[in-house]
Amino acid sequence: MPDPLRIESGELTGEEILDALREGRRIVVEAELLGGTHQLSLRHDGETYYCDTPTTLHKHDDEEGMLACIEKMGYGRVE
Repeated sequence: MPDPLRIESGELTGEEILDALREGRRIVVEAELLGGTHQLSLRHDGETYYCDTPTTLHKHDDEEGMLACIEKMGYGRVE
């Protein structure tokens, strides 16, 4: 398994994040959450997309759902 890709919120676009997930990379995002800076993990197991935050684990069945989450939460850069 490749090393995780470490990024800050907004460093990559949502599509670039999805590309890395499709390649099998786990992405560690440093984001402003809950009044501080926290790390969260984005990953894909081949069927389900996961967004593991300090407070919860979100699951998405498809790329559209994961992209919507990435954009809504501000993890990806909007162009």
